Amino acid sequence: MKARLSVLMFLEFFVWGGWFVTLGSYLAQTLAASGVQTAAAYATQSWGAILAPFIVGLIADRYFNAERVLAVLHLVGGVLLLSLARVTAFTSFLPLLFAYMALYMPTLALVNSVSFRQLRDPAREFGLLRVWGTIGWIVAGLAISYVFAWDSPALVTQGALRNTFSMCGWASLALGFYSFTLPKTPPVGRGQSRKQLRDILGFDALRLLAERNFLIFFCASILICIPLAFYYQHANQFLIELKVANATGKQTLGQMSEVLFMLALPVFLSRFGIKVTLLAGMLAWALRYVLFAFGNAGPLVSLLLIGIALHGVCYDFFFVSGQIYIDSKAGPAIKSAAQGLITLATYGVGMLIGFSVAGWITDLYALPGTHEWSSIWLYPAAFAVLILALFAMSFRNETLRGEPA
Repeated sequence: MKARLSVLMFLEFFVWGGWFVTLGSYLAQTLAASGVQTAAAYATQSWGAILAPFIVGLIADRYFNAERVLAVLHLVGGVLLLSLARVTAFTSFLPLLFAYMALYMPTLALVNSVSFRQLRDPAREFGLLRVWGTIGWIVAGLAISYVFAWDSPALVTQGALRNTFSMCGWASLALGFYSFTLPKTPPVGRGQSRKQLRDILGFDALRLLAERNFLIFFCASILICIPLAFYYQHANQFLIELKVANATGKQTLGQMSEVLFMLALPVFLSRFGIKVTLLAGMLAWALRYVLFAFGNAGPLVSLLLIGIALHGVCYDFFFVSGQIYIDSKAGPAIKSAAQGLITLATYGVGMLIGFSVAGWITDLYALPGTHEWSSIWLYPAAFAVLILALFAMSFRNETLRGEPA
């Protein structure tokens, strides 16, 4: 069973990582999209995150088995990805991408639901299972650079990144058919009273915002998504425009470091506390962008590689530790609602704002065929420092539930 679920995780994130990382480069190089248009494309992820609770909460949790909903979403998604590979105009590309992300984002929760229902000890076993998702993301990036070389300067200008959608489309179709073979996972809400909108969106957790510390953390989580959006949206485009060899493959250093720092996170939390851990994550965002601003594809390429490798600290020390903080603050009755609320706030509202800001600033520094990247990266670096300073002055350190005082 664990092997079957590992395959599920691998394919789930292979399908996403195989096109999402290079999307900005593809749009700029093949569809001649502006920064604002690229922002609109990446914002489909945010809209998908906003719509996901409705699909999972209103359909999968009440009427159909999770594995069947998962199968149908990936089968339809595979067709959409194959269609995206054939589109030649941004005006046709964007609505197809929106439709795809509206279907894909709910699968993240469904994959977790199927997995949790089959594990005897989810708290201990899920982490080892989830790492296969990270491996799937890494394999997709390595294949793009080192197997097919679709992100090489010569092939990028010929539109080779279009093939990433075909690759992921076929993988999505395979995952769709594979999902039908998974163990039956009946809806948990069948026969229960109808869920209200406030339950689906996690509004019951809003009362946590009455506590000063949690409110500060909540606002910081939304704001730090602005620097995060710069990386997701423009890092690959930046590396390719600088003509860094095997850019997409090198970006997998971020996922590799994510695995390593995930192992270090419990020790860091126990020794330094939640406040210092969150501040370390914010500091890593600022440092990463400073390294990007001064690095190049020549003698200073090491600065770029270090900036990429900092992804583990950036993501794990803020977002993962933030999930742990939320779990500690919320009582048993609203744990799920609290996690749902912060996901909606960050990947929905926060990233939506972040993608727009990143696209607008990138357009300000557009040059013929490239951008003035050294100036662009200083914006998210400065913003991360500002958030860090405000958080350091206003957030009071506290002991998480289950830790020694």
